[in-house]
Formats: sequence, C-alpha cells, structure tokens
Amino acid sequence: MVLRQNILITGASSGLGEGMARQFAARGRNLALCARRTERLEKLAAELTAAHPGIKVVTRTLDVTEHDRVFAVFEEFRAELGSLDRVIVNAGLGKGQRVGTGRFDANRQTLEVNFVAAAAQIEAATGIFREQGAGHLAVISSFSALRPFPGKLTAYAASKAGISAYVDGTRIELKRKGIAVTDVLPGYIESEMNDRIGRNPFLAKAETGARALVKAIEAERARAYVPAWPWVPLSVVMRVVPAALLRKFFA
Repeated sequence: MVLRQNILITGASSGLGEGMARQFAARGRNLALCARRTERLEKLAAELTAAHPGIKVVTRTLDVTEHDRVFAVFEEFRAELGSLDRVIVNAGLGKGQRVGTGRFDANRQTLEVNFVAAAAQIEAATGIFREQGAGHLAVISSFSALRPFPGKLTAYAASKAGISAYVDGTRIELKRKGIAVTDVLPGYIESEMNDRIGRNPFLAKAETGARALVKAIEAERARAYVPAWPWVPLSVVMRVVPAALLRKFFA
C-alpha cells in the first residue's frame, strides 16, 4: 500500500469530512482542509495540531460552487505542503425536494453541488496528479447512487449516480497514469445531513463511520461500500428491489 502523506479533504468543517480529518490526523498525515465555515475549520485545525504535534494542517475557506476558486485553492495547498498525495472530494448537499412542487431551486442546488462542483474538484485534483505522475482521488458518492429514488431523494440520488459514473470514467482514463481512483458509497452515517433520518437500524455512529471511510479509502479499491456491513450485501439487494417498494418507503 502506498503511503499518502499529504491529504486534501473538502467539506471538512463537519460531518464525514471532519471525521475523516480526525482519523487521518491520528495516523500522522498532513492535512489540507477546506470548507465554507472558516471558524469551525480553524478550530478543528487547532485541535488536530495540538493532539498530534508532528503533523501539519493547513486550511482555506472554499465554496466548491466557485469553480475557479477550487482550482486556485488546490494549487495553494500543493504549494504549501509540497505535494498532494490524496484528494478526497467530500463536500456535498442533501436538500432536494419533490419534483414538480415548486422547489427547483433546492433540486438545482443539490445537483450543482453534488455533480458540477464535484466534477470541478475532480478536474483540479487530477490535473495536479497528472503533473506529479501520482496520486489518489477518492470521491464520496452515496449508496443512493445505485438506484433512482422517489420523493425528496430524487435529485440527490441522481446527482450521486451522475458523479459515480463520472468517477468510473475518470478511473478508466487515468488507469495507466499512476493515479488511483476510488468511488466511495457510504450508507447511513451520523452527520448533519442525516440528522433528519431519525431512528434507523442501519445508521452508523459518526466515529464508526469515519473509521470505516478511512479504512476503505486507504485500501484504494475502485469502489467501496461503507461501512461494509450491511451495505455490501444490501448493494446486491438494491439492484433487484422493485420500484414499487422504493415508492412505498421513500415517496
């Protein structure tokens, strides 16, 4: 396994991004963290460097929908750390609404953040990796990418299906360039985005989920379901579940 020392994580001020940052810091990795909420980001960086004095943590404010800024920030991080060994495209949004109910604004924003902005991050990261001749791209998609979903999940699932396809194409493109590409499909993990779920037997604790994410990313496989249980077996089931059942539980 290749040691990826300098790791960039977008959307790192809370949720899965924060959890992964804590896990990688405990493993002695240097971190480049970016998010919109600067105060939370800087607080996290201070905590990590205090707990792990041997690592370097650098931060930038970044709204990933500002595409030119994405490219600039990634280059700044590379200059500050000397290289970027792994980029984790994590920033995402889950505010979709039912189609045709007058909330195209929410659905458009979900699609723009989860697909277009993610594609910009992929472009920025792989451009740097091509120049370096090495690197690992990990994109946090979602288990919902496997099937179309009704109700408030329609735009979200579509955005994740789209970005997973984009990641798969990127992997094929870069296979012989010394660049590893991983599509990460988490199930339910405690986070601000999943606060509205309520009681769910499949909801993993935040720390458990973060550990599973980091383990999967470190393995650098083409695709990873996280946590492996129950999402690996459910990935098989999901492909054959009748649409009527999806409508019953999610519409």
